[in-house]
Amino acid sequence: MKIAALLLAGATIMSAASHFDSLVDRYFDESFALQPSQATAAGFHHPYDAQLEDYSRAGIEKRIALSEKYLPLFEKEPQSGDRDWMISHLHAELVNLRDIRSWEKNPDDYSSGVTGSIFGLISRKFAPPEERLRDVIAREKQFPQVFAAARANLKNPPQIYTEVALEQLPGIQSFFANDVPDAFKDVTDRALFDEFKQTNQAAIDELKRYEQWVRADVLPRSHGDFRIGAENYHNKVKYEEMVDLPLDRLLQIGYDNLHENQRKLVALCKSIDPSKTPQQIAAKFEQDHPAPDQLLQTFRNTFSGLIDFINEHRIITVPSTIRPILEETPPFMRALTTASMDTPGPYEKVATEAFFNVTLPEKNWPHERVEEFMTAFNRGTIESTAIHEAYPGHYVQLLWFQKVQSKVRKLIQSNSNVEGWAHYCEQMMIDQGYGKDDPELKVGQLLDALLRNCRYIVGIEMHTGKRSYEQGIEFFMKEGYMSRDYSTRETKRGTSDPTYLVYTLGKLEIMKLRQDYRAKMGDRFSLEQFHNTFMQQGGVPIRLIRHAMLGNDSPVL
Repeated sequence: MKIAALLLAGATIMSAASHFDSLVDRYFDESFALQPSQATAAGFHHPYDAQLEDYSRAGIEKRIALSEKYLPLFEKEPQSGDRDWMISHLHAELVNLRDIRSWEKNPDDYSSGVTGSIFGLISRKFAPPEERLRDVIAREKQFPQVFAAARANLKNPPQIYTEVALEQLPGIQSFFANDVPDAFKDVTDRALFDEFKQTNQAAIDELKRYEQWVRADVLPRSHGDFRIGAENYHNKVKYEEMVDLPLDRLLQIGYDNLHENQRKLVALCKSIDPSKTPQQIAAKFEQDHPAPDQLLQTFRNTFSGLIDFINEHRIITVPSTIRPILEETPPFMRALTTASMDTPGPYEKVATEAFFNVTLPEKNWPHERVEEFMTAFNRGTIESTAIHEAYPGHYVQLLWFQKVQSKVRKLIQSNSNVEGWAHYCEQMMIDQGYGKDDPELKVGQLLDALLRNCRYIVGIEMHTGKRSYEQGIEFFMKEGYMSRDYSTRETKRGTSDPTYLVYTLGKLEIMKLRQDYRAKMGDRFSLEQFHNTFMQQGGVPIRLIRHAMLGNDSPVL
């Protein structure tokens, strides 16, 4: 009887797991049908690559209905980390679509959205160029419906959103005029290429008309409020990151870490030159940057030293010797980011390259603006950014995530995990001795930490009405020791990316987890083993990783 009971229990568990997996499959099948560009990005190509999102209000309502349909179904499933993460994700979708409603407020969602859909077809050679070109044509033919939806949906955008859209549109048009045709220059089917030239020119014309409409019609009536409010902010963090703390407590944690990093920077700067302020020392180091045309190669040159250090000091297992490819940031991303990692989808089987994107100054900028822009790429910051984006940051995490079996963990990732890990690595590598006490590298790491501290605080305070946009710029300048140009870019980003606190938030969660895990393991603790075990959990919120590694639900912060 005991054996029979065990067999029955085992069969029941397997049946429950099979039912959950089937539910997950059905959800993503329906989700990708509504968001085919996400399917392309994930590595699912047929039939999605020829399809484009329905940006109309009816399309948005279908996405809302999808989350409302599956939420009670997942709530009925047996408790597990994947089940909890799915429920949290569905709540987050509803907060963003039903409550925050960027689709009614942000003109850039439409122009950058369709651009990203085309970029996903040209950035990786996952199929023959003729096949991908046919899909580009199919998607471009649907652009008129997208911009018709924009005209119907956009109500009263915040002025800053409209200005960002207008700032990005010339680069987007250049992308379609130059980058897209260049990606298919080897196509020999002239009839196909001629058809593409017609649809591509039509797409450019649509973008020009959209720009004219945004400038003439939308900008004069852009009087909306970019702030999402305290309730929406709390819910975004609660569901997207599984951190359910009151905002005043969350804010205090951010200020405490800001002040700690400022104290470290002041002490470090006194040891470098007691006659100069941190701002003066930071300004001096900011001048130590490569020429713009040497920036990509300078980043590339950091890889060997980082890899050697990781291996020699047993920081983490690096699962592959293949390195990411350095390239200039795509045009539609340049207004709001200086560096990023563009990784292949978790189910991509053919084109598995990862691209390390770096934003270069525009060629038409005056010399003074170029110089100010390049202060963001001083030597210390370049090293810190390479750690963050590549080794052992995003790129190494990507290599680990490719081994994860769970579909939920492959396709839905928590930003406080992904960005928190990369930011954590910046400090962790210095703490482990990388750079051999190079003061410029240490200053660079602390300045990057202060940048993320400022994002944390400005994001909460701007969106809850405690700080204006201009006060946000001033906060970055004063508390983060940043130039006005850089501070403006960062504050601008925060208007549409309210929870960019995830860098510091995740870093602090990981550091607390490491401390608690060390206490649990005692003499058996190994930094490499801790990092490897952390990676094996995939990109779920750190709350779920704590439960898996510690066996309890102790506080994340």
